[in-house]
Amino acid sequence: MAATTTGTANICPLSNPSPSVNPKPSQKTHLSLFSKTLQKNPFFPQKQQSLTHKNNFTVLSKNPISEFFTTNKEYPDDGFGSFDDDDDDKPREECGVVGIYGDPEASRLCYLALHAMQHRGQEGAGIVAVNNKVLQSITGVGLVSDVFNQSKLDQLPGDMAIGHVRYSTAGSSMLKNVQPFVAGYRFGSVGVAHNGNLVNYNTLRAKLEDNGSIFNTSSDTEVVLHLIAISKARPFFLRIVDACEKLEGAYSMVFVTEDKLVAVRDPYGFRPLVMGRRSNGAVVFASETCALDLIEATYEREVYPGEVLMVDKDGVQSLCLMPHPEPKQCIFEHIYFALPNSVVFGRSVYESRYHFGEVLATEAPVECDVVIAVPDSGVVAALGYAAKAGVPFQQGLIRSHYVGRTFIEPSQKIRDFGVKLKLSPVRGVLEGKRVVVVDDSIVRGTTSSKIVRLLKEAGAKEVHMRIASPPIIASCYYGVDTPSSEELISNRMSVEEIREFIGCDSLAFLPIDSLNKLLGDDSQNFCYACFSGKYPVKPKEMKVKRVGDFVDDGLNGSIQSIDGGWVKGLQNQDKVEDVIASNTSKLPP
Repeated sequence: MAATTTGTANICPLSNPSPSVNPKPSQKTHLSLFSKTLQKNPFFPQKQQSLTHKNNFTVLSKNPISEFFTTNKEYPDDGFGSFDDDDDDKPREECGVVGIYGDPEASRLCYLALHAMQHRGQEGAGIVAVNNKVLQSITGVGLVSDVFNQSKLDQLPGDMAIGHVRYSTAGSSMLKNVQPFVAGYRFGSVGVAHNGNLVNYNTLRAKLEDNGSIFNTSSDTEVVLHLIAISKARPFFLRIVDACEKLEGAYSMVFVTEDKLVAVRDPYGFRPLVMGRRSNGAVVFASETCALDLIEATYEREVYPGEVLMVDKDGVQSLCLMPHPEPKQCIFEHIYFALPNSVVFGRSVYESRYHFGEVLATEAPVECDVVIAVPDSGVVAALGYAAKAGVPFQQGLIRSHYVGRTFIEPSQKIRDFGVKLKLSPVRGVLEGKRVVVVDDSIVRGTTSSKIVRLLKEAGAKEVHMRIASPPIIASCYYGVDTPSSEELISNRMSVEEIREFIGCDSLAFLPIDSLNKLLGDDSQNFCYACFSGKYPVKPKEMKVKRVGDFVDDGLNGSIQSIDGGWVKGLQNQDKVEDVIASNTSKLPP
């Protein structure tokens, strides 16, 4: 059912209007409301794909830079160690969201969708369902399967629900920060789940607190709820627009009220958000299409950058949030974050990674006997490398998926214990061989050096590292947990220096100009800030996360009281600018 449109507002440039809308050229408002029958997004010319697609908590893996501020805890006296070492040296996606409207089993479908997106966050999960115009919420720390069971889902009836999985590092009071958040205000209740990071959070929160707002959490998402509550706009979804116009940074959000489901994506489209539909007509929003696959929803399209989609009994309505520049979507979704079976930003993640591997084989060939991957994220790129190089791909490293959150370590020290718990080398594949090992990225280099040592101890004659991304030289401000630029190894060392540090026989990264060429006309629509230091939205507060999602981890008190958890951004400015000068010359204009 198409939404009824009144007035003659300008049409959002992201899509063509439905035939029923005939705007007058003289009108200047940037808000535009039109039917759900949206046309193909001009920013993504690819062919549209139809896809049918309360536990105690211990941090699973160490923050990439925690070695800079922790004391010596490597071998605790009691023989127990928290599995929070640096052996998972990767950027981390902060979270994933899902929203469902019009299905009598909405909460159960949310549960399954969150399970499909568990890779986007393992430390907390929550669902808010609407039943008889009442919002009911269950949240908890741990995996989706830890938080929810049959009895919990029975407490969430209704045909509308939103859900959230989150990643964070440490925090003594994490549960209160697990989303979705629910708040009541004078016109009703609203729930929200947010993927991203607001770069003007401190400023907004300070202004709201000056005007009397009281915050219950330390999450930037709560700012959005306060902005909605104080907005004078009518109707409700225009309150969301009014609130979002004050936000800067990355946000893909789903909202639920007593009778509406709303999805919104920031004007740059940093984080992904897709729309699908089940055979019974239920509308589904999710961070990745893999969530649609599991609940048998058919992928329809992305939520466009700068778009608000509202679903209620009258159908789907689309609103252009605000004037916006060209999209700047996170390239790391294709490099690492998303599952290979997902379609993100209109592209198959599997195909992207496969092509990255092919490019590496062409740009950085080496005589070798076997190609292996660092599982699981390096597998598809390794397959592409092996096929292009004409060398067999084999499983030289086997990943254990059953490593607990704590482990008992023997009194005698075992070198690289954390890596050996997770990755086991296959001597029959490696012994006496010249090995190419493909990984998706290098952050600090600590894990890479241990992997190289592990392979050589298993008998590899030579180890050649191939990285399916350009060097990471700058921090992310848009919802990815990365260390500050000073702690990124590629910001401090040349490729040859990194090679010496990790101990491999050769090292090569995916050239950024080759990445742009591979992306073709879409290359200008991606964010490369982590490779270049050029930020589409400059963080005005000029701060970088130092311990992951620090502000969002249950800290209490004023913003000033937690300032020690941050470091000033771009401290190593001279070094950054040198690397920027080299990298940005290869970026699309």
